[in-house]
Amino acid sequence: MTNTKNILVAPLNWGLGHATRCIPIINALLNNGFTPILASDGDALVLLQKEFPDLKSFQLPSYNVKYSKDGRFFKWKILRNIPYLITAVLKEHQQIKSLVVKLNLSGIISDNRLGVYHNTIPSVYLSHQLTVLSGNSTWLTSKLHLKTIAKFNECWVPDISGNTSFSGKLGHSKKHLDNVKHIGILSRFKKTDLAKTYDYLVILSGPEPQRSFLETKLLNEFRKTTKSVLFIRGKISTKQHVKTTKNITVYNFMTSLQLEDAINRSTMVISRSGYTTIMDLATIGKKAFFIPTPGQYEQLYLAERMNDLQYAPYALQEHFSFNDLEKVKNYKGLYTSKKTTNFNNLFELFLN
Repeated sequence: MTNTKNILVAPLNWGLGHATRCIPIINALLNNGFTPILASDGDALVLLQKEFPDLKSFQLPSYNVKYSKDGRFFKWKILRNIPYLITAVLKEHQQIKSLVVKLNLSGIISDNRLGVYHNTIPSVYLSHQLTVLSGNSTWLTSKLHLKTIAKFNECWVPDISGNTSFSGKLGHSKKHLDNVKHIGILSRFKKTDLAKTYDYLVILSGPEPQRSFLETKLLNEFRKTTKSVLFIRGKISTKQHVKTTKNITVYNFMTSLQLEDAINRSTMVISRSGYTTIMDLATIGKKAFFIPTPGQYEQLYLAERMNDLQYAPYALQEHFSFNDLEKVKNYKGLYTSKKTTNFNNLFELFLN
């Protein structure tokens, strides 16, 4: 496949998972002769700019997603933010209309950015949430999300279909959707057999203030052990900072290659139960312990699903203690026998 078609790749800036799972797609576009162009905001845009410094990039309006200090009120804070969210979506949609002409775009891949599509060029929506969990309003949030998905030519779900899927009911809908394709597990990483350097690897991510709350709690808990701990704060900055105190080494962030190496060299990973993290750890094949973000129904569901499938245990943030990690030895760990995503077939959409 040889061409010079420009494809806009635009992940949502909600934690780093949306941006990082776009990395294998961007690499596949490059390998297939396309020219990816990046668009996002905040840390998600900065991360992609660091990974692909030679690619053009554009800033989109921020959705301004923020968590409440008390996870119980997360949904209500999101609901109060809806007017701002609608304004941001309308603004980004207008910006996309301009970019399609300015950049001569031949296609769009939007990872959960609701306004990043165009009626005259192939537009793809990347999401593992055909069902959007929100407690007693799940029926409404799911219905609204499906209406958004219907505006796109295709919806790519990064998972396999069926009972063995990682996403479970999130990535499947009771309503038949003609434009949905389950494309297999997406990960920027690969498994490598390396000597284990770290007993514990902590990977933090997600919006504030919950990211900072968990960072403080985990640093206090891991001071109870003398085993080696690698701690990645998930704070994107211009310069990488590294600090070692006794048995704990702390990075503010890592590049993809550094993080791949760190995961392969670690015996156990402690992290949020974000879907991208689950795909990454399954690709490498790791023992893990999950701490879902307070108030986020999706992460709690995924943590419970990983527990039920005997992949990995979890604990609520307020209840976690270092001793909980002993449970991990009774679980089989995350793994996948995924088939390689057929990007050649997927990218045919942009050649018509």
